[in-house]
Amino acid sequence: MQLHDLRPTTKNKSKKRVGRGGKRGTYSGRGVKGQKSRAGHKKAPVVRELLKKYHKLRGYRFNSINEKFAVINVSDIEKLFNSGDVVSRESLLEKKIIRKPDKVKVLGNGSITKKVDLVDCIASKQAIKKITDAGGSVK
Repeated sequence: MQLHDLRPTTKNKSKKRVGRGGKRGTYSGRGVKGQKSRAGHKKAPVVRELLKKYHKLRGYRFNSINEKFAVINVSDIEKLFNSGDVVSRESLLEKKIIRKPDKVKVLGNGSITKKVDLVDCIASKQAIKKITDAGGSVK
């Protein structure tokens, strides 16, 4: 057998031309709308990873109406502050308990025996009760 004797055993099958109208209808076998009906619909993995990172609801620039608080517990105040100290955003920043000067919310987890003054912070009912029972005040 020589090279010039080699022949394919099957006939050449022409590729179906998709997306060009004609007898295949307006969508030419691709269906209606969506990524797979578009020309060149495959997305590179890099693009897919970028798309995954965006928030899916309400746009990626959406900021929630609910304010975000830096949360601190009464037990943390007990450990880190002395009796008679003022607990405020500035003092919490100095002690590096919170990172940003956001609004601070004090929760009533734990117990407190020291007399501290809570200034410029939001506190839960339990936290207010525990601080005032220990002799402190909430402003």
